[in-house]
Amino acid sequence: MSDLPHVAPSAPAQPAPAQLAPGTRAPLSAIDILAFVCELFAFGSLALWGFVSWPLPWNIVAGIGAPVVAILVWALFVSPRAVLGVHPFVRAVVELLVYVSATIAWWSMGAAWVGLAFGVIAVTVGVIAGRRRFA
Repeated sequence: MSDLPHVAPSAPAQPAPAQLAPGTRAPLSAIDILAFVCELFAFGSLALWGFVSWPLPWNIVAGIGAPVVAILVWALFVSPRAVLGVHPFVRAVVELLVYVSATIAWWSMGAAWVGLAFGVIAVTVGVIAGRRRFA
């Protein structure tokens, strides 16, 4: 027959999954926005607790210091651009500790139902956001 090799038709190559251009981020979802609102509520709760639950000279220290410490811990371990890259379970534990501290702050101010509602919402949003990170 002929000296040409036998060529069989093949399926066209599949395009690569959509990748983001360098320097861009994925668009925010509703879960990302809810997680951010939970973070802000936790920091605000700690500030309120510090200003309300302590006598005058210490309320300024606690009202400013408690949220600052929580924000620093959050920035080190939990934020999307965390300074220290840790195992996802360590990240989840640190996130849970910040939420638990805000919940306990509400309980100590006598608003247990607010603390309980915040705890349930924050943990639910955290679990959903955490599962999305693993997917």
